[in-house]
Amino acid sequence: MRITAIDIYRYSIRMEPFTIATGTMTFAQNMLLYIHTSEGLTGVGECSAFPMIAGETQSTCFVLAKDFANIWMGKDARDIAGRMQELDYYIAGNHTAKSAFDMALYDLAAKAANMPLYQYLGGSYREIESDLTIGIGTAEAMAAKAVDYVQRMKANVLKIKLGKNPAEDIQRMQAIRLAVGPHIGLRIDANQGWDFEAAVFALTGMEELNVQFCEQPMPKLLDDKMPSLRRISKIKIMADESVFSHHDAERLIRNNACDYINIKLSKAGGIHEALRIHDVCQRGNIPNMLGGMLESRLAVSAKAHLALACPNIQFFDLDTSLMGHLEDPVLGGVQYNGMVISTPQTPGIGADVDPAFLQQCEKVRVES
Repeated sequence: MRITAIDIYRYSIRMEPFTIATGTMTFAQNMLLYIHTSEGLTGVGECSAFPMIAGETQSTCFVLAKDFANIWMGKDARDIAGRMQELDYYIAGNHTAKSAFDMALYDLAAKAANMPLYQYLGGSYREIESDLTIGIGTAEAMAAKAVDYVQRMKANVLKIKLGKNPAEDIQRMQAIRLAVGPHIGLRIDANQGWDFEAAVFALTGMEELNVQFCEQPMPKLLDDKMPSLRRISKIKIMADESVFSHHDAERLIRNNACDYINIKLSKAGGIHEALRIHDVCQRGNIPNMLGGMLESRLAVSAKAHLALACPNIQFFDLDTSLMGHLEDPVLGGVQYNGMVISTPQTPGIGADVDPAFLQQCEKVRVES
């Protein structure tokens, strides 16, 4: 299955401003690509750049995609490990851009096998339930949004972005818990926003609020302090920005630095490395969450397939297309009933993008 052409799109999606500890996004900085092959099959992949986390922008992804496409032209699309190794030899890091290429190869592989991706990966079908994320705002505004999500979206679990002033973050959580009652699950994500002292203050101040876990309370440069924080905090600690590879996961598990690890395709460089992170965590008895940046339902569909194939993924943060996106150009793909997700049963990922939407996107084609 030889690669004959690759179409690359600057796939921008308008959205309401979304704020986390490290900045505010006003549009989803995504890239979409199609890999065409000699057998007439086409694989689709998407990535979502989040500069303040992965150090990539939509523009860096778009530029690198042209180089990646030239490297792969005429090569065998079935050799996923070999193709991804070529990208790693060409440039270090840049996992977000690489993840779109990885996704398209897995879409092709599952289509060639005439299987849904989860089945190709060895999984079995079930419905999964995602949380729904609330960006940083005033305590009153966040509490009102929490009530809206519970009532309108039927959300049973909310993920709350924090990481600013720890005293104000405690007030935010107190207001949300009071507004939604005791039975709604609450998770928090500080996105590296606290130092060690602030993390201790915030997490001990939230102990009575029945918080499931805290994602990435401190910058990854403070990973050496994570074991101490874990010993102090009654709230469990999930590593996110600290883990880009299975080597990172091995290091944190070896140091007893976290209770859980969040896998994201845009950090891992795609499904190939995500599976390796999953396996390391499974051997280390560290459950995983599957999360994302600001992907559309196309990449969310790929992630849902991955979740069905990975028994150690026990938490699902697959709400990115619901986080203020003002347009949904995806055809097919996952469907939401409240926050319960149905995954496509068609071969491959089972999702595509409306050609009419793509006509407004900047495009480049690389072909042999």
